[in-house]
Formats: sequence, C-alpha cells, structure tokens
Amino acid sequence: MQALRSPPTLPIPTADGLHRRSSLSPPAALRRCRSVKPPARMAGVRAAVAPTATAPRRETDPKKRVVLTGMGMVSVFGNDVDKYYERLLEGESGIGPIDRFDASVFPTRFAGQIRDFSSEGYIDGKNDRRLDDCLRYCLVSGKKALESAGLPVGSAALNKIDKVRAGVLVGTGMGGLTVFSDGVQSLIEKGYRKITPFFIPYAITNMGSALLAMDIGFMGANYSISTACATSNYCFYAAANHIRRGEADIMLAGGTEAAVIPIGIGGFVACRALSQRNDDPKTASRPWDKGRDGFVMGEGAGVLVMESLEHAMKRDAPIIAEYLGGAVNCDAYHMTDPRADGLGVSSCIQKSLEDAGVAPEEVNYINAHATSTLAGDLAEVNAIKKVFKNTKDIKMNATKSMIGHCLGAAGGLEAIATVKGITTGWLHPSINQFDPEPAVEFDTVANKKQRHDVNVGISNSFGFGGHNSVVVFAPFKP
Repeated sequence: MQALRSPPTLPIPTADGLHRRSSLSPPAALRRCRSVKPPARMAGVRAAVAPTATAPRRETDPKKRVVLTGMGMVSVFGNDVDKYYERLLEGESGIGPIDRFDASVFPTRFAGQIRDFSSEGYIDGKNDRRLDDCLRYCLVSGKKALESAGLPVGSAALNKIDKVRAGVLVGTGMGGLTVFSDGVQSLIEKGYRKITPFFIPYAITNMGSALLAMDIGFMGANYSISTACATSNYCFYAAANHIRRGEADIMLAGGTEAAVIPIGIGGFVACRALSQRNDDPKTASRPWDKGRDGFVMGEGAGVLVMESLEHAMKRDAPIIAEYLGGAVNCDAYHMTDPRADGLGVSSCIQKSLEDAGVAPEEVNYINAHATSTLAGDLAEVNAIKKVFKNTKDIKMNATKSMIGHCLGAAGGLEAIATVKGITTGWLHPSINQFDPEPAVEFDTVANKKQRHDVNVGISNSFGFGGHNSVVVFAPFKP
C-alpha cells in the first residue's frame, strides 16, 4: 500500500515547560494538549500550566491567502454562472435524450448534453470550426471567468497584469476526444494522408491551457493535470500552491470535458458504469437512492480565477470567496472501485482540513462527489463519517443529480455551485431522492432548496485510478 504522507508536527507542552515536536495529527495533538496536567509544585518553582487548546490556524499572510475573484463556465444550463445556479436551485434536470448522434444502438441513450452552444465573441470563427469542443469549452469558460474578475480580454485592467506571474491550469480527463476519434476513423478508412494536421495538437490534454494562455498572454505556469474525474480539484490545489509559494500572483484553474460522443458513451457502457434508465432520463441520476443504477454522462467546463489576497486588493478586485486549502492522494487499490475501508477518501478530507487550518467541527456543508453508482455513493458517505463525527449540522448535496457527471470538468462546475451556495445563502437540492439509503445520515437537501449559512464548505472529487481530491472554501473575511 502506498505510504501516506506523514502528518505535520505540532508543539506539545511538556512537564518541564518546554515544547517538543509531536507527529500526532492536529486533532490528536490537540487532545493530547488538553490531557497535559501541571506538575506538582516544587520549592521556588511555579508549576507549568498547559495552554488552552485552540482551533487550527488559518493562513494570515496576504501573499499566501488565496481568494476567488472570478468564475466562468459552460454547462448544460448555459454559460452564465448566475443562471446556472438559479436552475440548480429550482431543482431542474438538464438530462435528456442524446441527439448529437444516433444513440439508438446503445443501451444508454441519454446524457447531460450541451445544446445550442455559442462561442461568439470568445473564439474567432475560423478557429472555432476546427477546435474540439473540449477546447472550445475551455476558452469560453476561461475568458468568462476573467470577465467576472474585472479582467476582460483586451482591457486595460488585463494589460496591467504581470503576465510572467500569471498562469493557466485547466485540466481534462479525456482531452480532445472528438478530434481523436475522427482521426482514428480517417486513418482506418482513408489512410494516414487524410489525418488532419490538427489531430495531435487538438487531442492532447494540455492544449486547452496553452490556447487560453495564447489568447490572454499569461506566461506563468501552464500545464494540464489529468486525473479522470478528480481533475478539476487537482488543478485548484496545484494552482493555489503556485500562489502560496510565491510563484504566481494569479491563476486560471479548472477543468473541461466533451465526451458525449459515440466513443465516450460506448467506452463507459463497456465499463458498465452508466445508468440505463432510458424511459425516464431526468430521474436517472439519483445519488444515495436505493434505485440508482449508474452515473449519467455530462459535459462542460468550470474555471475559477484564483489570486493572492495581496494582488486582488492591489487591483481592487471583486473578492467572491476564499480558498482555504485542499489535498490530493490515491487509494492505490483498484482501477474503478473505491477502497472498501474508505481510507483514501477519509485521509484526503482530513489532510485538506489540515491544509486549510480548519477543524472538522467548522465544516457545515459538503458538495459531494455522489455520482449515483452503487458502490461509490456509500463508500464516500462512510469515509465522510469517519472524519465528521457529528453529522446533524452538516448539509450535503449532489450537483450531479441535475447536470450529470462531467468527468474532468465535474469539480469545476461543482466548485462554482459550492461558492454560489456560500455567497447566496441557498443550497441547491439533490433531486431524485425517492428511497434514500439508511446509511446516509446527512441532510442531503432532498428535492428542494434550503437556506443555509455556510461557515466552511468542502467539495469532493474522486476519479478512476483511485485519485482523490478535496478542496475547502469559505466566505471571505478580511
């Protein structure tokens, strides 16, 4: 089994009044602090008194505090963040029959397919016709995120940004799948001479970040992470760490995916991962419900503008919320199944809270991965319950119940939903909650939106290969 990273050490008061280092995790170390008893009084010596235990410390250095100043997206509910969240709050399902291609031969014939997508004003016409949808979604969501951050392309504000200290990190699980599929078909049917010269550039996973940087001029860290359905959160975590280490002032980060095509649907059918509820697609994605029969494919992109607090304040940016921390790890167990003991997920959640300087008791909202698969839903819940002993004050919902599972883009779209929950005070429902599993001892915001003041919220994403990623958000407090 892959060795987990050693927990951070904390100073522990001892009987002689000195502080030694402990390898206990913060909660355990804090419990040890409480148990330290002052020694008996000795002649001329006052007894050392153990200090009162305090909550984990959050980052206070404005150069290392990471804030969110913009959000951009492409989704089954359109490209406007506010309208997207309004439809989530209404409990609307974006799932329907696939009409992009003839899906009649497939056992699954529905998805969260994007219709009437327009890139007008964001991609020039010539390039737009050539690009894979995965790249188009990335460019539009990235530029819309910059707009919301007060940095529209071509603006004086954007031109003032130090481009060498500005980076792009937008990942994807599958890459340019349409371009790849079409290229293979051309090779088989017509020979290599008929393969488009854009086959390699538009299929590789890093090209979304690269093209976005070319359009906006960001010359800092630029790459793609591909960890299946955990991709977006991996990108947020990595982007924030570039800022915390002083390597960047501002980062565009998130995920993009466009896999609702024959090879994408066919591949997941072969994995036996998809729901086959063709008679009622809108109720097919039903996380934690006893009647769930697999996930529903979705697509889109979600991108955040992440900045150091110092940089955001210098340019008087609109601060939406704060990224407190995150964590990534691996189950090292199975290609598609979660660990039965939940160790990978529970330790990832715990490490994300340690990185954020947050005690478990401070968290009162979870945007769950909750794909609607038989094993995955309960494995996540069981792991969460290992970290959060008191579940009565935590609300947990499932964005995928309405938009489907957007693979590498899922975490991006769910991060936006999490932040909108923080800023609006409303949590969207988990729809299709008909007969919930009794093991789910959480308020899942079943079928109807709820008012909720989020103190600290976490967003979970897990991917094939055992990749786990958790990010922690909170309201911004100067």
